[in-house]
Amino acid sequence: MSRIGPVAAILGAVLLFFGTYLHPMSADPNVPLAAFSEYARDSHWVASHLMQLFGVLLMASALALLCRQMANGPAAEWAFLGIVGAVASAAVAATLQAVDGVALKAAINSWAASPAFNKSAVFQAAFAVRQIEMGLASITALLSGLTFSIVGIALLIDRQLPRWFGILAIAGGVPTAIAGIAIAYTGFSDLSMEINLPASSVLLIWMIAWGVFGWTHASP
Repeated sequence: MSRIGPVAAILGAVLLFFGTYLHPMSADPNVPLAAFSEYARDSHWVASHLMQLFGVLLMASALALLCRQMANGPAAEWAFLGIVGAVASAAVAATLQAVDGVALKAAINSWAASPAFNKSAVFQAAFAVRQIEMGLASITALLSGLTFSIVGIALLIDRQLPRWFGILAIAGGVPTAIAGIAIAYTGFSDLSMEINLPASSVLLIWMIAWGVFGWTHASP
């Protein structure tokens, strides 16, 4: 067992946590005018979203490396699906951050700086970008939730790690996937956030736990 995966897991979880912590959250994300006004004042927007992006990419890499360790065992097929899911999740997450972290901020800044006579039209353009972001956020949560669930099943079958690792991955993955469906139907509503935030926290805890366990049990 290499220490590259555990390091990626811990560093990815830390980056994602701090990137999310820096994200403004006072305004209701499902009320565009209030949300855009808050986002326009945020000077850390691009940096926080890049932190989230690199965090997700590192976490996806850690999952892929973990699945690679199970490639020749009884959970080989599930592990292969886990690798596919990790790659797909990373790709969609990168697209999400391109839209949310770069395009949306540019559109909102343009709206905030527009003269009164042009503000409504620019707002609608920013709102359109927001809808694309919402769709990508939905699919990102759905794919990542399914991927963690698949990895959890693989861990339960493979049995190289303690059983609770598999159970915890499924416990965080299933509600994350459900949150993705909720976002698809209700947007960034209270319902979707109430499902997604606790589930995401479970997955971050799982990542750090796996990182610590993997580091302590890795070959020197």
